[in-house]
Amino acid sequence: MRTTRVTVAALAAAAALTLTACGGGETAKTNEVTQLTGQTKPGKATVLDRPFDKPELVLTDTTGKPWNLREQTKGKPTLIYFGYTNCPDVCPLTMSNIAVAKKALPKADQDNLQVVFVTTDPERDTPDSLGAWLKAQDPSFTGLTGDFATIQAAARKLGIGIEAPKKEADGSVVSMHGAQVIAFSPKTDEGYLLYGEGTTVDDYTKDLPKIAKGENP
Repeated sequence: MRTTRVTVAALAAAAALTLTACGGGETAKTNEVTQLTGQTKPGKATVLDRPFDKPELVLTDTTGKPWNLREQTKGKPTLIYFGYTNCPDVCPLTMSNIAVAKKALPKADQDNLQVVFVTTDPERDTPDSLGAWLKAQDPSFTGLTGDFATIQAAARKLGIGIEAPKKEADGSVVSMHGAQVIAFSPKTDEGYLLYGEGTTVDDYTKDLPKIAKGENP
């Protein structure tokens, strides 16, 4: 896989940011944070010259216990995604792609890889419901829920925009969120790679062995 190298400053210069509305194929624009949708071509990792610091984030895991992102992923290759379980398309496909690709890794690398799913819809994604949903993807995945403002602030620090879920006229609830997966290096604990919505199973399968070692794909 080829990679695109960009700087955080260059991304921040974008005037409008695109969020994904799962299920509707719609987009919304916001000026809150740096957003990478449209900056990364499908099948390519975006390599940051200035990696993101891992945010200080303590939420509730699927067992109902506090989970500290920095402490519990320190020194481990980590993928983070913000989404919600009621999403009918983008979120389950993204997690499924990662789950399938992970199985191609050697057992030791599978055990060391941390995949963290942070809900953008904490009111509906309780620890129990989030746990059941992730179990169908990969039981080893970590699901986090908690205060929406805390989640939104952490996402913003990683250049990902999310909006509070909104109820539509037909009664459905839509969560607008950035659809990027961020990879953190086990060497530096910094987020140095970003993957867009179009990333496939094959893309992740090719890249995960290098991510496991903290290398550029």
